[in-house]
Amino acid sequence: MDFTEQQEALVKDSWEIMKQNIPELSLQFFTTILEIAPAAKGMFSFLKDSDEIPENNPKLKAHAVKVFKMTCESAVQLREKGEVVIAENTLKNLGSVHLHKGVIDAHFEVVKEALLRTIEEGVGEEKWSEEMGSAWGEAYDHLAAAIKAQMVKVEAADDDDHDHDHDDDQLSVLPTVDDDQVSQLNTN
Repeated sequence: MDFTEQQEALVKDSWEIMKQNIPELSLQFFTTILEIAPAAKGMFSFLKDSDEIPENNPKLKAHAVKVFKMTCESAVQLREKGEVVIAENTLKNLGSVHLHKGVIDAHFEVVKEALLRTIEEGVGEEKWSEEMGSAWGEAYDHLAAAIKAQMVKVEAADDDDHDHDHDDDQLSVLPTVDDDQVSQLNTN
């Protein structure tokens, strides 16, 4: 199903409303992520060393704004081009960062849920509708799919690099030992 002009308008109009209150909505967005998945805290450098969500942290605000804006831009692209197109350098960076942070499908779903709850709160009951949520959700799903596809490419490239790095390295055949195994060795 094509992304309609009405869906695009719902996303753009709600984004205009939300832009007026970015600091509060950014904080709410991350609070919601951590309510849904407390373990996600360690995935964000600006959260992992803090006991609480830092209200005035510029990185938190910038990250939230990126998610909101890229999802909004995805809606526009879906309407105009029928697909989400992200600049190659940006996409490579997003794929690499998400892969190396250990992001999996379930994390994307947590972010989507937090995004939709934040938008609903941000625009208010009188403006929010199921259609609006559906439009943002579809735009986000396409954005997430583009990032996931790039993560697969980055992982394949990393695997190729590692295969070539260790061609002559006899140590690469040794089994890896994790911290639990080391602890067991130390107690024996």
